[in-house]
Order: sequence, then structure tokens, then C-alpha cells
Amino acid sequence: MSRRIILNIIEFFTIFILACVPLFITFPYRVNIFLSWEGAYRMSQGQIPFRDFGTPMGGMYWVVPAIFFKIFGPQMFTLIKAQVFINVISGLAFRSILKSLNVHPGIRVTGVILYCLSFSFFNFWPWYNHSVIVYEFVAIAFLLKGITGSRTYLWLALAGIFTFISFFTKQDGGGMCLLICTALLIYDNWQQKRWMPLGIYFGSFILVFLAVVIPLSNYSFGYWFNHGQPPHNSRFSLSDAADEFFGNSQWLKFYIFLVVLIIAATFKNFKEFIRDRQQIIFLLLTLGILTEAAIFQITSYTPPDNNIFFHSFAFVFIMTWLSYFLKLDFNKWKIIITCMAGVMLWWSGVYWTYIVRIAARGSDSEGLSVSPTGENVVSRHNYIFDLDTTKIPQSKWIFSDQPLFRKIYMPAPTVEGMDRILNMDLVKNNKNLKVLNMSELTPLAAEIPFQLERNPNFPLWYHLGVGMFNREATMFENRIRDKYYDLVLFEYIPSLNNFYPFRVRDSLKVHYKMVDSFYAPRRGDTKGTIEVYVK
Repeated sequence: MSRRIILNIIEFFTIFILACVPLFITFPYRVNIFLSWEGAYRMSQGQIPFRDFGTPMGGMYWVVPAIFFKIFGPQMFTLIKAQVFINVISGLAFRSILKSLNVHPGIRVTGVILYCLSFSFFNFWPWYNHSVIVYEFVAIAFLLKGITGSRTYLWLALAGIFTFISFFTKQDGGGMCLLICTALLIYDNWQQKRWMPLGIYFGSFILVFLAVVIPLSNYSFGYWFNHGQPPHNSRFSLSDAADEFFGNSQWLKFYIFLVVLIIAATFKNFKEFIRDRQQIIFLLLTLGILTEAAIFQITSYTPPDNNIFFHSFAFVFIMTWLSYFLKLDFNKWKIIITCMAGVMLWWSGVYWTYIVRIAARGSDSEGLSVSPTGENVVSRHNYIFDLDTTKIPQSKWIFSDQPLFRKIYMPAPTVEGMDRILNMDLVKNNKNLKVLNMSELTPLAAEIPFQLERNPNFPLWYHLGVGMFNREATMFENRIRDKYYDLVLFEYIPSLNNFYPFRVRDSLKVHYKMVDSFYAPRRGDTKGTIEVYVK
């Protein structure tokens, strides 16, 4: 086989194999994954965002998981299967982008490995801050095929559609996708003296936008969809962006420095520079991604590695120019293998973490220990005592017998607490149970089961000031006062700012009776307790 075919095989093998690894392992219950499950479950049951439930984002985040729920059932592990598909699409989109930019195959294969390790591999669960970027890269892949390849109008129309999908997954990433694509099209249209591609792209985006939003405007779309209007708060702060960029963002600043240095080294004549079509498109895309990463870390600040996608683009751009300056011949296997090995070593922390986690299952190296001769052993694992007596090490988590939680391990008190709920006479003997589940155990809706309320004024999630507001909190307080619910589950997390509204818990303390409480499936500094209330 030729070198090109072998490199193509390595790329596809990397994309598919790394994406499929999660199918063969078990997982701890993921903090905040309740949102992915309930949105997907509702949509798999035929519910539509804004018509049947309120959400500050668009509904595209749940489309792929909902389809997988319809095919495989609503088990928690089905979310893993959906994310495998999303990660495959993600890797293929990134590879397509590099092909459209005519990146050398030797550099491209290294970039694909880096992309899969740094952005896809550790994203085992569907999450909106990841999905929005994947859909953005699909849009950019179609756009670049449209302005560098054939069948221009088809690819540009698809680019506009996926830009909308990205925007309707989450506004910040989708908005940046629109700006980056617009910048690339404006340059291409100016350089090629044609403006039709810009019209096709925006026309398809606007057409799909109107087709979706106009029907939803009959409900509470304007209230729920966050574009900075009250009761929402703007997620972007210029001072926060400057503070994070100049105070931290080491890798971002390092990449920007190298990109600027490369421009300075290659810049000779402005007219020649600006007319180098391939170079400028590559440069605009790289700078756009770096700018997006600087903004995304402010607007989507949790978890802290949401913007890690920028590494791959910056690395490929820099390596392309380093190969030119240093005369690196990426037609030689020793150069390609050295770069691939270097990337694997650079990002070893990604896969090493999971190797250690699997090896640590069932063992506990913390606390007092003695050597075979009876001496006290002090090591990096136990030189400081964790005085939190409520902490349950992940090595002590167990699996539940409930079908929806198969292959997902949780703290034993959580599993036992769920079993007690399922064995309550109230639950077993009431087929029309009215339940308010303000906890992370959203799969109980299918496990008990009970009907999830369908109402354009009903929030999908209960973070006060983010997923619901004072209007909804008052609604729940009134219902609790009137004893509307037969059963209420409330997750009390004192260290988080109204992740579940404290004021609703205060009403429960007055009007309902707490009959049980147990450990919530959380780790770290945000531990919580799930409380069970009845009339």
C-alpha cells in the first residue's frame, strides 16, 4: 500500500477506535448528566422544546441522544452510545477541514490523533458545550468544501443549516460559528469576485431559522431562549474575558504568539500576502478558533476544559509552517512516527487518567498504612488526611440492579436510596403518581415510571437564574402549598448557588414531610443530599 493509503487507514482507525472505547468499559455516574438524559427522554417521547418544556438553549443538543433512545431504549448507557456517534462525526469533520486546507497527509494524521485525544476521547457523555462545537466543525467542513471544492451551492447550503444547528444547540458557540464562517466567505467572495456563496450560506441559515422559530414563537420561545434578555443575564463580560486571558490562558497566548511570529516571518508584501488564498483561509480559521476559545472559556465556564478544541487547529497550523522553515520532510516515516509519538506523550494524561481509574477500582490507597515491618508509611497518597467523614471514595461505588442504570456505578447509599423509593407503597400502588423530581436521578421517570409534565411554562432543569427563574420558583411554591405532588425528590447542594432552588426546599420543609434522605451521586466539593418528601 502507498504511504497515503496507510495514513488514511491510521486516521480512520484513530477516529473510530478511540470513539468506540467507551462501549467496552463502565462509568461512574456523571455529575450533571441528568440534563442530557431528561431532554433526550422527553424528545424521544415526542415532546418538543418550548412547546412541552422550557429551556434556555435550543433543542438540537438532544436530537442525537433522543434518536438513540428510540433505537436502544432510555438506559443511561445509551447516552454513551450516542456520544460515540457524535465523536465519530466530530473526528471526520476535523479531518475534512484539514483535507480542504490541503494540509500535508503526514501532518494531518498527527493532527487527527491530537484532536481525538485532546477533544473527543474524554467526552464520553453528550454535553451541550461539546455538541455545539462538533456541529460548528461540521458546518465549517461543509463551508470549506463549498469554497475549495465542487458543487459549491450544496455544500454552502449544508454549512448554513449546520450553523443553525450549532446555534440552536448553544448560542455562544453557534454565534461564533456564524462569525467565523462569515469571515471566511467574505474573504473568499472578495478574492474570487463572487457574492453568491455568501447569499446561499445566509439564505439557508435564515430559511431554517425562520422555519423553526416562527412555529415556536406561539409558545414561550422569547422568554426561554437566552439572548441576554430578562430574566436572563448576559453570559459575556469583557472584564472577565480580559482577566481570564491575561491572567491565565497560557496555551492560548503561546499559540497566538507563534502564529503572529509565523506571519511576521512570511510577510513581505501585503498584496501578495492577502492574495495567497490557501494561506489566508487557513490563517483566518486558526485565528477565529483561537478567538472563539478565548470567549468560550468565559461564556461556558464549566467544566473548565470546554474550549480545549483550539489545540488541534493551532498545532496543525504551526506544524505546517515549521515543516517549511525547518525543512521537515513529512514524506518520511521517521518524521511522521516521531510526531505521532510526541503527540501521544504530550497528551498522555488523557488516557493515563482512565487507566489509573480502572486499575484503582476496588482499591483504596488513602488513610493509614504500615510497611511489612510495621513502620508507618507516608506517601503522596496519604501525607494529608481527608477529614471529610461523609466522603465515599469512588473505589467504593457500586452498581445498581435497576435496568436504566446498567454499567453505571454510584455511591452505595445512592443505590440503596433509589431502591427504597422504588419500594415505597406510594410508588408501587399509584399508577398516576404526580412527582416533582428536583434531583439528578432523572432516569427514575422511566424506572418508576411516572409522567413528565408537558407545559411551555415548565422548566426542563431547575438551576435558578439559568434554567428557571423566579416565575417558575413561585409556581412550584404554590403547588407545594396546595399539596399538588404526591412525591417530591429534592437535591440539596449547599455549596452551589441555587443549583436546585433553596426557596423551594424551604416551602417543602413547611408543607411536606421528609421521609428519607441519602447521598447524591456527586464527587468533589459539590456533594449533596437527595431528600424524599411526601404529603
